[in-house]
Amino acid sequence: MSAAQTMDAGPASAKGRRPRCRRLGLLVVVLVGGAVIAAGTRFALSGPLATGTKETPAQTAATTALAQVTRGTLSARTMENGTLGYAGDYQVVNKAGGTVTGLPAVGRVVPQGRVLYHVDGKPVVLLRGEVPIYRDLSWGTQGTDVRQLNTALVDLGYAAEGELDPGSDYFGRRTYYALKKLQEAVGLERTGTLTLGQAVFVPAGRIRVTKVMAVRGGMAATGSVVLRASSTARRITVELNASRQSQVATGDKVTITLPNGTTTPGVVSSVGKVAVKADSGTTVEVRVKPLKPQATGRLDQAPVHVSIVTDTVEDVLSVPVNALLALAGGGYAVEAVEADGRHRLIRVETGLFDDSAGTVEVAGDGLAAGQNIVVPGT
Repeated sequence: MSAAQTMDAGPASAKGRRPRCRRLGLLVVVLVGGAVIAAGTRFALSGPLATGTKETPAQTAATTALAQVTRGTLSARTMENGTLGYAGDYQVVNKAGGTVTGLPAVGRVVPQGRVLYHVDGKPVVLLRGEVPIYRDLSWGTQGTDVRQLNTALVDLGYAAEGELDPGSDYFGRRTYYALKKLQEAVGLERTGTLTLGQAVFVPAGRIRVTKVMAVRGGMAATGSVVLRASSTARRITVELNASRQSQVATGDKVTITLPNGTTTPGVVSSVGKVAVKADSGTTVEVRVKPLKPQATGRLDQAPVHVSIVTDTVEDVLSVPVNALLALAGGGYAVEAVEADGRHRLIRVETGLFDDSAGTVEVAGDGLAAGQNIVVPGT
């Protein structure tokens, strides 16, 4: 009797869906010679060509165990290596001429409105903005840089939003008085004019110093890079093989395994569109945002593992992958164990594979949640 003749009636796909057979780099037991062999078991063989059900004893030294068919949510995942660090890479360009008299230490966090470094004993203030400062800002000036200043003064509490419009690009009376308050707070002369070199604009509300290029006592050349910094936002970078780009999308949920073995959730924030050649092949950059950044600690450039959920199905039956039996004529089956101890094969359609959990979505006539199935023993 062939393996195909021992199967229950035709296949059934889960909830009528066309099966989505993803990667099947998985170990399965192959049915050959039309017989299924299990230790000390009896098989009920039925099919369109069978004249009846009969019990056939078979003996083997193979070790087997039992698992159960389960119902629930199943996710397909891809496991990748990543690097945990901080988002952003900013170069702080000096605009004040003189001697560097004070510098921050690497790792120091500096918020907007605070002194970042000193030149000739005078403070240089950190302000948030995309446009670098390139001129004196005083009463009557207009532009994007003025709008940045107005926004910063309101954010820092030196003017109320009802008094100073943070979206205004005009330097007026309210800007003048608010700026004098800032100058007084940081130790600058209260002139009401932001002189070139008194502040630097960086596109982050708080920065973390990552590298200091200037030397205390050295000349602060105009246009030179004093230091480099990142934001304080945590980010994980994954160099994904370009061939797998379509499997990952912005918004995909991930599980991050930290160097100490603990896990924390995250989400894909961006998927690169430009491929880069590297030693490991052609890759695209995938950025991941931790949903609980405090759980990631303070490690920088630390190796982590990222399990990315690429697809999810709900309310489906699933079995361990090693329960699948490859049929000689194509397709798969599982070996079910009845309450009376009889064994029978049930042809199944496979769906989503969860590689990290070692399970697979299945559907087949006669398959039900809680049913015992045979898996290889350990």
